[in-house]
Order: sequence, then structure tokens, then C-alpha cells
Amino acid sequence: MGLLEIGALLLFLMLLMLAGGVWIAMTLAIVGWVGQAFFTNTVPGKNLCSAFWETAASWELAALPLFIWMGEILYRTRLSAQMFDGLSPWLTRVPGRLMHTTVLGCGIFGSVSGSSAATCATIAKVALPELGRRGYDRDLALGSLAAAGGLGILIPPSITMVVYAVAADASVIRLFLAGFLPGLLLMLLFSGYIGWWSLRHPERVPAADPPAPLLEKLRRSASLVPCALLIVFIVWVLVAGIATATESAAWGVVGALAIAAAGRSLTWQSFRDGLLGATRLSCMIMFILAGAAFLTKTMAFTGIPRELAEFVAALGLSPYALIAVLVLVYLVLGTALDGISMIVLTSAVVLPMIQAAGFDLIWFGIFIILLIEIAEITPPVGFNLFVLQNMTGVDSNRIARVTLPFFACMLVAIALVTVFPQIATGLPNALMGVPK
Repeated sequence: MGLLEIGALLLFLMLLMLAGGVWIAMTLAIVGWVGQAFFTNTVPGKNLCSAFWETAASWELAALPLFIWMGEILYRTRLSAQMFDGLSPWLTRVPGRLMHTTVLGCGIFGSVSGSSAATCATIAKVALPELGRRGYDRDLALGSLAAAGGLGILIPPSITMVVYAVAADASVIRLFLAGFLPGLLLMLLFSGYIGWWSLRHPERVPAADPPAPLLEKLRRSASLVPCALLIVFIVWVLVAGIATATESAAWGVVGALAIAAAGRSLTWQSFRDGLLGATRLSCMIMFILAGAAFLTKTMAFTGIPRELAEFVAALGLSPYALIAVLVLVYLVLGTALDGISMIVLTSAVVLPMIQAAGFDLIWFGIFIILLIEIAEITPPVGFNLFVLQNMTGVDSNRIARVTLPFFACMLVAIALVTVFPQIATGLPNALMGVPK
């Protein structure tokens, strides 16, 4: 049996188990076990233990439970409700109104978290209850959160960007700078779709609040101050060098607790409930990540990603035909691998092809990260889909369906970045000069 046939068989097994209601993390681990036991010469049990240990002991992922706890604090102390009250009068005339907070919140939080899962989980914890209470469409909220959560790896600092920079021997700073404009472009596309949808379905958008005079808007805007201070505080400790991107999560928890205590909305009950909620959600996400890490080891041992990359290299395609085929390859890999694994397992074959075709490696870094964002919402292994499913109880297939318009927005962003590479390379070239 060829490697591509093995890959198709494992994918079918995964879909069958998910359809049967098997836990997501268990499904990933079982498929990984089957792949190693029947199609490799390695020992599955040893690799299972190492995959779970490496995931649990990852320093980069230490930020995940802390950022989730910060979101729990904002939610349970009603700081999030104050934030929505402050934004509401300013968005009265904007189609979609408060629905845009999902995209804006993920964009802002993505700039400090560096993680797609943390961004999606934290903003969902804050936004979903408030949007539901105000009568906004649940499907649109879920779709926008699943897609916009990926901004956590596009807007720097980003762990995925660092991994790519190491693999490509590229400048991390240039790659960070290259992520800002594509991130803004994606936010505009997402918000544009939300506005268009709201105009098409006015009956599914809650009625706007009566227009408020300027002084009333300013008075209600005071509710934004606590959350704004928290964001500024996290960015400050990061930029000032007081904390790394991972350590800034701990500072975020300290800041959230301090603001909640100062506003007298923090109680022992809310503190306990927030800590337990963050623990449950963090364990769920870490369990899924561990199962995916084991499946990634299986992919590496079988050699399926390398086989795909070498197949593309043997086609002898023109530069833009090569890009089109790589889009398809990475979309396929995204159904079974996480983003970092996609980079690590294919870079040795793909990067020389990209350089030979005359493409800028910084540009390709943004290109591949956009594809990884799509992988986050692509079943069966779409991490943001799993996060929202476990938070809301909504089936991941339904979430994937309501995410399709935002999937299309990502494809538009990829097309624009490909046709106009200056979107990615313009800012680093302007600030650091064109590399020789």
C-alpha cells in the first residue's frame, strides 16, 4: 500500500470515529496508534508517552491556561459586560454592531497571546455570553470566533512565526513586521462579511439602541477603561522587556485580578469558579493538543507529508502553478496536522522549491501561516472547531459549516497576498530596508 493510500485510510478512520461520537483527543490518539502499529516499525506506546509529555511540558503552551483564566476572570466579574456596554453606543450605525467585537477582540488579543487556541477560547468566553444575551445570531458569532481566533498566530508575536523563521533561516523581526498588514486585511475582510450579512438579514440582528448624545457616549465609554488598561498593561510588560510572550499571560492574570478587585466585582466564589472553569477548559485543550501531537508523530514516521511535497516537486510547475498546488497540499495536510508540524515536516522539501521559483521567504512565511489559519477551522482536526465545540456543546461539523464564509475570506486574503506581495513585504522593507 502506498503512502497516500495509507493517509486516506487513516483519514477515513478518523472521520468514522468522530462520527461515532468518540472523544476528539481519543480519536486523534487512536488513529495515531493504528498508523504506527500497522504501517511503521516504531513502538507506538513509547511515542504516545513522549508526545503527551512533550505537549504537557511545553513552555510555550504554559501561557494557554493563564490566558484562559484571564478570560474567565473578565467573564465572571462582569468586566466583559461593562466593555460591551461601553462599545454599544459607538456601533449603533455600523451594520452588525457588536458582532464586530469578536473580530476586534481576537485581533487585539492575538497581538499578546501568540496562540490560536488561547485567542479563540479567551474571546469566546467573554463574547459569546454577552452576544447571546443581547440577541445576536449564534451561528454568525461562532463562525467569526472560529476564524478570527487564527489571528493569534498571524499578528505578532507568534510562536508559529518563530518556528518558520528557524526552519527557513529567516529574520524573525522581519517576519513579525510582515504579519501586521495581512492581519489587518483579514480583520477587514471578516468585518466586511459581518456587515454584509447583517444588511442581508436585518431580522436576525437585534434592534439598535436609540441614538445617544455625545456626552452620554463618553459617559458610557468609561466602562471600557478597565479592559483597555488591561490590554495596555499586557502590551507594556511585553514591549518593555519585563516579560516574554509566555510570561505576559501571568501578568495578564495579575492585572485582571487587580482590576476586578479594584472594581469590587471579585469575590471568593467568582475566583473559585473562574479557576475551576479555566482548569477544565485548559485540560480539554491540552488533551486535544497531546492527541494531535501523537498523530503528528505518526505522520512523520510514515513520511506522508514528505511524500506529498516530493510529489509536487517532481511536477516541474511554473511559479504560480506551484503556489496553487501548495495551497491544495497544505489544505490536505491541515485536515490531520497542526500548523507547526506542517512547517517542520515539509520545510526541507518545500523551501528550496520556493527559493528556486524566485519567491521571497518572508512572503512565503505569511502565505503558509494564512494556510495554517485555514487548517484551524478545517475538519476533522480543526483546533478552533474543537475548542468551541467543547465550550458550547455545538457539534464541530455545524461550526465548520457556519465558518465557511470566513474560510472564503481567508482564501481571498491568500489570493490578494499572492497577487500583491507588498502586503506582506512592504512594511519590513520600508522599516528595515530591502534585503540584499
